Amino acid sequence: MIKHWIISTLAILIAAYLLPSVGVTLLGAIVFAIVFAIINLFIKPVINLVALPINILTLGIFSLVINALLIMLSAKLIEGFSVGGFWSAFFFGILLSLINIVFGVFDKKGKGESI
Repeated sequence: MIKHWIISTLAILIAAYLLPSVGVTLLGAIVFAIVFAIINLFIKPVINLVALPINILTLGIFSLVINALLIMLSAKLIEGFSVGGFWSAFFFGILLSLINIVFGVFDKKGKGESI
């Protein structure tokens, strides 16, 4: 669990570095990793259930919009994390997912599992 938060914090720092419209401090990245995990655990399933019809119509692409809105919500709640707007949050979410996938591949290789 702690290892996952450390990896998420590193992914947040890297994604914020790559996107100039996203600002984050080290403490902000740590808090964002925890807060975003809690939001994804409790709030996101309810929103996805309510948005299921539009998600089906858009073939799941509306999930990216939901993710961007949740990132913007997190930015409002966290002092050391800021995002420039909707599109910044949108691309930050995509980039954060890609970086987490890369870290996940390396984590699985370390355990001796195949890709």
